Amino acid sequence: MGNLLKKILKFSSLIKVLTIICLVGLLLAYLAPFVHPATFKLLPFFGLAYPIILIFTFIFLIIWSFAKSKWALITLGVLLLGGKLHFRMIAFGSDKDNVPSEEQVLNVMSYNVRLFDLYSSDSENRFDKRNAIFSYIYESKPDIICFQEFYHQDKPTSFSTRDSLIQLLDIKDYHERYAHKLKGRQNFGVCVLSKYPLIAKGDVMFSTQGENDFNYCIYVDLVKNQDTFRIYNVHLQSIRLQQEDYSVFEDGSTKTADDRSTIKLLIDKLRIAYPKRAEQARTVMEHVKTSPYPTIVCGDFNDTPMSYAYNQFNQLLIDAFRNCSSGIGTTYVGKVPAGRIDYIFHTKDLQSSHFVIQDEAFSDHRAISCKIYKDSLQ
Repeated sequence: MGNLLKKILKFSSLIKVLTIICLVGLLLAYLAPFVHPATFKLLPFFGLAYPIILIFTFIFLIIWSFAKSKWALITLGVLLLGGKLHFRMIAFGSDKDNVPSEEQVLNVMSYNVRLFDLYSSDSENRFDKRNAIFSYIYESKPDIICFQEFYHQDKPTSFSTRDSLIQLLDIKDYHERYAHKLKGRQNFGVCVLSKYPLIAKGDVMFSTQGENDFNYCIYVDLVKNQDTFRIYNVHLQSIRLQQEDYSVFEDGSTKTADDRSTIKLLIDKLRIAYPKRAEQARTVMEHVKTSPYPTIVCGDFNDTPMSYAYNQFNQLLIDAFRNCSSGIGTTYVGKVPAGRIDYIFHTKDLQSSHFVIQDEAFSDHRAISCKIYKDSLQ
């Protein structure tokens, strides 16, 4: 170890430069949750890269610590400046011991089902993913399910989704919002299914919604026993990568159909999506503030905990995963690494426990669920 360290420190000038670059990147990542993406367009990318930057920061801290250099103190100081931000990426919560009976608990699930794998290239096993999703939901027994990237085809259809789920789960009511394709009677959007009566339904309109954007927010008010809850189902701006855009990750090719590199295309789409997500998140939270009931916000935010969009919710609401679970909690399992981008938040007059992230993924997202109940101390 000593010899290795001596060899490394022969390049101490280079290591100092790399350390400075890393620490500047980390400081910019700290700012990402607090600065609107339209103000500094590169800043969200530092928030996205935060886990990688953090790993390199620790590596430099170890190197300088063994070298007994003042740079160890500088590196440690910048790390400590992050404070509680470091705990957004990992949870140290635990389940509560005094969870009420099932009659007083609302079992909530959020699931981006990627259209139930409608466009599977395997025509012979076209229904496998859809049926696997159905089975998982049936076994989980949620009281209310918030779906993103939901697909429903009007009858007659051989690919039944909503109607099959209603029958399978004994659903009492639902609310949905779709983009419609007249050809094929197809519907793409978000949907909420509830085992309890819905006394109100509504939409939160996004001013940033483009003609080809299919991201929505809907909400419902439901009654379980004597308690009324408001639940929002949120799908914030997608980056809209198409299958052909993934070429660089699969076969090493570097050009897409429009002659841009896949990495550049990804960056361009992220740059467009970040400001839209920021405004959508602010719009949803302004609506949440008007809620007359204890409130739950579920959905696919398409953004990490070190983002401006996440911070809009985290300022006033409780992140259920961090409240009652532990670990990193990866929810996205698609081709572009993103980590935890699906969330269940709730107001401070509620409690959460038994947070579950689906083990086997049948979509490019894992389902998330937890138990929500009124805080007896409120």
